[in-house]
Amino acid sequence: MPNPTELTVHQKSRVLDIAYDDGSAYSIPFELMRVYSPSAEVKGHGPGQEVLQVGKREVGIADVEQVGNYAIKPTFSDGHDTGIFSWDYLYELGRSQESLWKQYVARLQAAGFDEETGRAPGSMLPGSAPAKSGGGGCGSGSCGCK
Repeated sequence: MPNPTELTVHQKSRVLDIAYDDGSAYSIPFELMRVYSPSAEVKGHGPGQEVLQVGKREVGIADVEQVGNYAIKPTFSDGHDTGIFSWDYLYELGRSQESLWKQYVARLQAAGFDEETGRAPGSMLPGSAPAKSGGGGCGSGSCGCK
């Protein structure tokens, strides 16, 4: 798997930008990270034990701690801080975010939480397109935080 070369947390737009040494770059919304946290609280302890996360549309990231040379451990604004996001897991989240978002919205709707995301059914997650390579950074518009 590729290794990260850049990682930026954008508080205003609530996305984590991550670039890898294979040239790929992703903007991963905090909401997607929170609802797909690799923690046991979210994933459960085995297949079929996943816990549907609701009300996470406005979740922020209060802090990010590096874990060795292989991961980060974000502390979300709702207090969740037990997920360790490896570089490989963030790569897969970024690469698969469109399909993961559709699965999440479908699970919310099946559970009767149509309005829980604050978005119309079938809508796409803001910032779900891969980040553009190149600079600019926050404030330039290139990171999506307008």
